[in-house]
Amino acid sequence: MPWRELSVKEQREEFVKLALQAGANKSELCRRFGISREKGYKWLRRYRAEGCNGLADRSRRPRTSPGRTAAAIEQEVLRIRDANNDAWGGRKIAWRMAENGWRDVPAPSTITAILRRHGKLEAGRHEHPGPLQRFERSAPNELWQIDFKGHFPLLAGRCHPLTVLDDHSRYAVGLEACADEQDLTVRERLSRIFRRHGLPNEMLMDNGPPWGDRGGQPFTAFTVWLMRRGIGVLHGRPYHPQTQGKDERFHRTLAAEVLFGRHFGDIPACQGAFDRWRHIYNHERPHEALGLQPPARRYRISARPFVEALPPIEYRPGDQVRRVDDNGVLQFKGRRLRVGKAFRGQDVALRQGSEDGVLSVHFCHQHIGSLDLRRAPPTCGMVDILDTMPTNPQAQPHRQPARLTP
Repeated sequence: MPWRELSVKEQREEFVKLALQAGANKSELCRRFGISREKGYKWLRRYRAEGCNGLADRSRRPRTSPGRTAAAIEQEVLRIRDANNDAWGGRKIAWRMAENGWRDVPAPSTITAILRRHGKLEAGRHEHPGPLQRFERSAPNELWQIDFKGHFPLLAGRCHPLTVLDDHSRYAVGLEACADEQDLTVRERLSRIFRRHGLPNEMLMDNGPPWGDRGGQPFTAFTVWLMRRGIGVLHGRPYHPQTQGKDERFHRTLAAEVLFGRHFGDIPACQGAFDRWRHIYNHERPHEALGLQPPARRYRISARPFVEALPPIEYRPGDQVRRVDDNGVLQFKGRRLRVGKAFRGQDVALRQGSEDGVLSVHFCHQHIGSLDLRRAPPTCGMVDILDTMPTNPQAQPHRQPARLTP
């Protein structure tokens, strides 16, 4: 993406700050910012030699960082998990790492968090959800919150601000002035954000369009688009905006510091104001919830790149794979199972669950429901229905699978 004309200086500062994060891939950052490696290293040299508008202290960053060791430990955790057919949990992996001579082996609970962050764990049907915890993810890009702020009039048309916030750092990865709230508009803006910052593990959204279906279905064409890219989808509890409290608080700050008492002519003018303020919010504005540090101090770009051409979907050996028809229905052992029109034309997998006769239904990496074969098949013309899953990650930190019931 080329530099935005209205905020060249701010984008150069953002590039430098992200490039100096521990373990940052500078070549990948240059590609995402649409500049050559030579130009990227030129800005880094100038920053180190001269500082940049009050950011001179960043030039004293140590050359070594424990982040690299943490990344190596995380890779070893995933390697051991994969080598044992995704069956080992935190205690076994910690024991194996100690046996292999690793120093500073993480606690089993930390290893469990690593596995969950990489989509290696699914909560069992009878797994106790555990005690309630403060709703904040432990690392950047584990969860992004996305929503539209209330639209407002321009001299020409209306502006619908699209906001995307990292849950851990409160870093505004996206603040987009949109002319509407349509599916394709959101995909186009999110694709640009993904190219710059990479992909999150999960995204939290409310139940309204385009990420929610007015008919009560938990998935839409937009959320299927996210899942197809390996992004987990979470919905907040209906009529509980506090589930997305960080993004709601961001909206109030945006209204107070950018929108109040101002009028904009069109979408480009609004976007210019958003770009300038987003830089201030991320890199200069102290955040009380972060100990009066700006969000950029806690953020780093995702290691998961945005892939333009997606590979075919691959499921596990032994999965029963079925294609969803144009009516959002698949057939399995005499049952017609409605999974929703959002999945039409897609392959879903039915996998043996923790109980005999109960199949877990998956699309890509995400569990979307359960089918109980112990129940009698429905009478002719009836269709099994996919119930809505518990989706509030604050009240349900470990989501239980939904049930497909006749």
